[in-house]
Amino acid sequence: MSDPNGDDHRTSDESETGADSGTDGPTDRRETAAADIDSGTGIGDGERSGGRDPRDESTRVANEERRRKTSVLSLLVAVLGAWVALSVLIFDTEAAPLWNDVLVGLVVAVAAGYNYYRVTNDVPLSTGIATLVAVLGIWLIVSAALLEMTGVLFWSTLATGLLIAGVAGYNAYEAREARAVATDSGVDA
Repeated sequence: MSDPNGDDHRTSDESETGADSGTDGPTDRRETAAADIDSGTGIGDGERSGGRDPRDESTRVANEERRRKTSVLSLLVAVLGAWVALSVLIFDTEAAPLWNDVLVGLVVAVAAGYNYYRVTNDVPLSTGIATLVAVLGIWLIVSAALLEMTGVLFWSTLATGLLIAGVAGYNAYEAREARAVATDSGVDA
């Protein structure tokens, strides 16, 4: 006799033969339920979803960016921006170079820190912000000569501007590539 709710317990010989169900599939409701559960990791879920990764696009992009170490690069750029802002406290300078380095350094530190925060929280890196930071790095290179900085402050601003422009530019490129890889792999699969 069978329970009308279907939650009766079968013996091992009944479940092996498929008695009561008449199908070749799983006879235990727990097995059926376990087969329908999505793990959320994308591992082992490819059979049901047609080979596509079930995670949403922003998570795939962020994971691709993390794989390419853009979070470390964003943190490095944020530290370099903080150095630019604080270096005016160490080196003697006039008002225009002082405010230039403080303001640009703070914007670079905050923007790169924001991108670091985004990547570490599975949100895709902002390519626009990374590009802005690269442009600010180029401005630091130009402003070192334009504002007639002298001595160690000139070389510090120039070298830090080169590093910021290079690393942030690479970061923007990698973010764009990660987005392209993540979106293309979802279409091809």
